[in-house]
Amino acid sequence: MRILVIGAGEVGSSIAGSLADNHEVVVVDVDGERVESLTYSHDVLAIEGDGTSLETLEEAGVAEADMVIASTDDDETNLVSCATAKTATDAFTIARVRNTNFLRTWRRSEGAFGVDFMVCTNLLAAEAIVCIAGLPAARDVDPFAGGRVQMAEFEVREESPIAGKTVQEADHWDALTFAAVIDDEEVTIPRGGTVIEGGTKVVVIGTPDCVREFAEDLAPDEKRARDVVVVGGGAIGFETARLLGERGLEPRVIDSDEDRSRHLAEALPRAVVMCHDPTDAEFLLREHVAEADLAVVSLESDELTLLVALLAKQIGTGRTVAVVENGEYVKLFEAVGVDVAVNPREVVAEEITRFTHGQQAENVAVIESDRAEVIEIEVDDESVLAGRAIREAAADLPEGVVIGAITRNGDVVTPRGETVIRAGDHIVVFADVNVVDEVLSEL
Repeated sequence: MRILVIGAGEVGSSIAGSLADNHEVVVVDVDGERVESLTYSHDVLAIEGDGTSLETLEEAGVAEADMVIASTDDDETNLVSCATAKTATDAFTIARVRNTNFLRTWRRSEGAFGVDFMVCTNLLAAEAIVCIAGLPAARDVDPFAGGRVQMAEFEVREESPIAGKTVQEADHWDALTFAAVIDDEEVTIPRGGTVIEGGTKVVVIGTPDCVREFAEDLAPDEKRARDVVVVGGGAIGFETARLLGERGLEPRVIDSDEDRSRHLAEALPRAVVMCHDPTDAEFLLREHVAEADLAVVSLESDELTLLVALLAKQIGTGRTVAVVENGEYVKLFEAVGVDVAVNPREVVAEEITRFTHGQQAENVAVIESDRAEVIEIEVDDESVLAGRAIREAAADLPEGVVIGAITRNGDVVTPRGETVIRAGDHIVVFADVNVVDEVLSEL
């Protein structure tokens, strides 16, 4: 597949890098230094130029493109780029935007702006945060099969009840599969005798109820977030508070700008809005932020976000989620004490990745910055799994693959060695990133 990516920033570079091995990728950016850097770091053709210019797009071969992804940091540039591309090609167009107004307009008018699919950075980041808020101790959560199956990633702390146990000893849930154990060095597909060490991460796939039970057993001192404080009323903070309100919660929102606080109070009827400096520890204590289950921090700069998130942890807030604009800071934030760092650009890149898998993948979640993927696939008659027990079919699957869940006629089937997979089943598969394309071709 020939894919044209407009914008060589964090999102565009991430997408180009993940696609370069299996697709013909062309990247366009106005920044010559970015173009040169991408040319050396990835096996892609990079062109310096304006993605809104038809001449530049023609130079990049837009007429032969199967997909055009507009991923710059400017909404209008992305929309105009897609509209311009549509004048020269029938390629599938994807636009990344931050402004939810563009998303609402696009949803009301199919094909608006010349865009076939639109991803909204702020909304996707807020949705990711709300999923994490709903599950104790989770670092990442993604729904599959219309919400009947859930994938979740957890950190196993040294004091956790399952630390030091084997998977067989720890696994007592009927509808749950241990998909992976992850440390700094490798992604391990666990067997019954695999020991779950403290300090590692585990990925589980199962029904939402079983995943929640696992979370509660993993971290018995933590609970589902009910009392949530959102620090920062910008676009992501606003969307997070709005989604929490739709789920029946009454979040508290702190913002230092009077005009914005007034707007938030009017637009968020289920939230309590406070206008104050969030770096004021006495204020946070006075307003019982220390007693909150979760603090979500999304401020004007990553440095200020880190400061307030650590302050919330210091005064006793249960968990902290920080919105980090610079993807290189994610590991740093978590290393110094923030429980979960969410990078909006990474969330968007994950959503766009789903479309690059074509019709084979119905849903995709990227694990640990593209070290693995969880993919939902419908099994057809040509699949190596169709009509075979998993134990029998395993010999024809590459290393680094786990079938985490099966849905059949709306019911969830927990995969075991003797389980026979039928054509028409939907399976949720964990796969090491090195074998994803082989999995998609075989299954």
